[in-house]
Amino acid sequence: MRILITNDDGYQAKGIRVLAGIMKKYGKVTVIAPKTHQSGMSMAVSLGFKQIAHKDLGDGWHYVDATPASCVKFGLNTMFLDNYPDVVVSGINHGSNASMASCYSGTLGAAAEAALNGIPAIGVSLDSLHPDADFDVVEKYFGEVFEKLMADLPQDRYGVYYNVNFPDIPASEIRGVRVGYQGKGRWVREFKKWDAKHYEKYGLTPEMLGQSSNPVLEDGEELYMMVGDFESDPRNTPDADHLLVADGYISVTAHNIDCTDYTEVERLRTLIG
Repeated sequence: MRILITNDDGYQAKGIRVLAGIMKKYGKVTVIAPKTHQSGMSMAVSLGFKQIAHKDLGDGWHYVDATPASCVKFGLNTMFLDNYPDVVVSGINHGSNASMASCYSGTLGAAAEAALNGIPAIGVSLDSLHPDADFDVVEKYFGEVFEKLMADLPQDRYGVYYNVNFPDIPASEIRGVRVGYQGKGRWVREFKKWDAKHYEKYGLTPEMLGQSSNPVLEDGEELYMMVGDFESDPRNTPDADHLLVADGYISVTAHNIDCTDYTEVERLRTLIG
């Protein structure tokens, strides 16, 4: 099996190294990951004739100074041009990509790029932002989830990719694996005045995110940061993915790059034709 691995935390993140170790038992692993942290990029690509640096790090590892989706594009247009990978696995993301986070996720944006090209794809995330997070729970259970997903892939479904989220708890406390749906919710009070101390509780520094602890501002500029609070929609049922994770389950959700609302299309046809 030819396996392409990427992420949005950058090639040096602990999560992608753990994932590469997990996936080695299933086939030949090639890693093509962003040079720097690229969270929140969704399916953005590096357009506009931008110069894009690539480096072969050896032993099947590469970085590309571009977005996660661009890393997948790079692989499909260079190393895998004549023979696409059998699967693309993106992660392990440092932080949950359940619920509405999936809309912004660079991890899932890379998986969506693979799905756009007809390649099976899986995004994997752990609900911890800490750079030295404990990935034991993923190491213990992801192989089983991966095998089940790959054993019965839909042959006639366009654009399917999978979103797997792990709670940040010891492996012994996992209650099981559950299929859920993308939970509903939104972030509120998202913009706060920038404060480097806010990073400390996550074990981060601004430099880890490609920023500076001593930024230089132009006259009149103020610094803010997006650190809002998530509000779960009361219409969610217990099998919403973020609620499953909060309840100690590994959640598996099927996404699709086709954003058409077919129910609404049928309603519109009665109005418009």
